[in-house]
Amino acid sequence: MYKESSNVVVKHLVNRLRDVRTASNEFRMTIEEISRIIAAEALCDFETVSQNINTWQGSLDVQMIEVQKLVLVPILRAGEPMLTGILKTLPYARSGFLAMKRDEETSLSKLFYENIPNLEGRTVLLLDPMVATGGSLIDGIDFLKGKNPKRIISLNVLGSPEGIKKVQEAHPDVDIYIAQIDERLDENNYIRPGLGDAGDRAFNTND
Repeated sequence: MYKESSNVVVKHLVNRLRDVRTASNEFRMTIEEISRIIAAEALCDFETVSQNINTWQGSLDVQMIEVQKLVLVPILRAGEPMLTGILKTLPYARSGFLAMKRDEETSLSKLFYENIPNLEGRTVLLLDPMVATGGSLIDGIDFLKGKNPKRIISLNVLGSPEGIKKVQEAHPDVDIYIAQIDERLDENNYIRPGLGDAGDRAFNTND
């Protein structure tokens, strides 16, 4: 299943990312904001647990998200701002990391670093801003499934119809929550209209 956000605030923020005048610091903060919104959409039916808290009127039993059953896994480096944003909402969630890089000639991705906690019985939020061909996302899901998580949810900012379709075909059991699906991939496998390289723009590493 995939769900593209219909939230006008999310669309506004995506278009802020497209603007070439958006500086790297604002770019990162905008990705953080988008990530918090789509995470809330993705977790609207997540398991809760009863907790007793102290309020201004005394003790109260409340329902809280069971963050111990949640693991946030960004695909580095562009996924870092997504992690930062969601941790502002769920600061006690555990995190793992996958570092992958796309070969610009073959458009294939390569995993060169991973640090993943125990995923048994846990839900993974896999954080990858851009879904172009879908290759790195598919590879990331392949890897995480080897760790036996209960469920994998993909959170994404921007994608192509072609990339989303490939991910769904490869992993129909993975739910995708995405801020915006753009028109197409071009001949160089870039999303159009897109927003450029999210990692370079977030960390100001482009020439």
